[in-house]
Formats: sequence, structure tokens, C-alpha cells
Amino acid sequence: MVQLRSILVPADNSGAKRLMIIGVPGRVGKVATLGDVVLCVVQGANVAGAVVDHEKVKVLIVRTRKEVGRSDGSYIRFDDNAGVVIDKQGLPRGTRILGPIAREVKEVGYHKIASLAREVI
Repeated sequence: MVQLRSILVPADNSGAKRLMIIGVPGRVGKVATLGDVVLCVVQGANVAGAVVDHEKVKVLIVRTRKEVGRSDGSYIRFDDNAGVVIDKQGLPRGTRILGPIAREVKEVGYHKIASLAREVI
């Protein structure tokens, strides 16, 4: 669960160093969890990357530190809060996905991101 002004680690090679959440569309409580798309601003970007510094981007949340309950009764929790920069069609702007991602991302419908990841937990 992440909220406004939370810092995300980019889980792709889009060139962003940090992502700060500035909007959670469609939510009343302004919190987001695995598989949600949030509006972020890029803080520190690589010169040769696909994004530039201070750019507003849409980000899909793929890992959260707060545990999330699953339908089988188990819980999933990660070491960091991470997201993947996506475009308007829901495709990743980077070419690689770094680290594991949650199974909830694939269940929501982002099959391209799940197929690029090395491990889906």
C-alpha cells in the first residue's frame, strides 16, 4: 500500500532513478496497492533514458512493502516499493523488468510486463 508522496524504486530500465507518487486516480482514500496505476513524477533521470527529469509519467505498482492478502489465505510482501513506467496503452517504456513482480500484476491484465519479468511471485 502506497500513498501520495511515497517514493518508488523503478523496476525497469526506463532511466528514472526515483519516482514520487503525485496522484492516485479513481481512489477516494488516495492509497494504491499491487496492480494499480498511479501518476508519478521522475526525480533524477539518466541522460540516455526514455524519461527525463521532472516528467509526469504513469506507473504500474509491481512491489510493495505492505503485505497484501491473497484469495488462498497467504500474504505477499516485498523489500521495497517499486513500479514500472508505462505508456497510454499499458506497455512498458523500458525494455527490461528488474527483480520479481507480484502475480496480481498479471491477473489485472498486464501480460507484457509479466512476460518480461524474470520471476513472477
